[in-house]
Amino acid sequence: MSVDTSKASIRTSLKRVRGLGSAHHGTSDFFRQRLTAIAMILLFVPVIVVILSLLGRNQAGAAAILGSPLVAVVMILFIIASVWHMKIGMQVVLEDYVTDEKAKLAAIIANNFFSAAVGLASIYAIIKLSSGV
Repeated sequence: MSVDTSKASIRTSLKRVRGLGSAHHGTSDFFRQRLTAIAMILLFVPVIVVILSLLGRNQAGAAAILGSPLVAVVMILFIIASVWHMKIGMQVVLEDYVTDEKAKLAAIIANNFFSAAVGLASIYAIIKLSSGV
């Protein structure tokens, strides 16, 4: 007796092929989070080297190190990747575990604003230190 498994799934064949679940964006979030994780792995060693070189220095010394365009760009790229990764990860947690729709929407909006504020403040600090202003 053969069991037909094609009818056992509640997802259509087209949705299985496209990788879309009920929210229609899970695959792209998964991909983006993996992409930001890879970016952070690649940027981790240069960022640690920069941070270790900043230890024990005053603001003038930090500005001298961060004044290098290459160092500032690496730090800004790391900030963007890590804040984006944080935002996606927290959003997935909120979507999965907050059951009240209004609370979920408010939490996701707060997560977006918090992530933007952290990212912008961090990038502003790097730019300010690197420009010497």
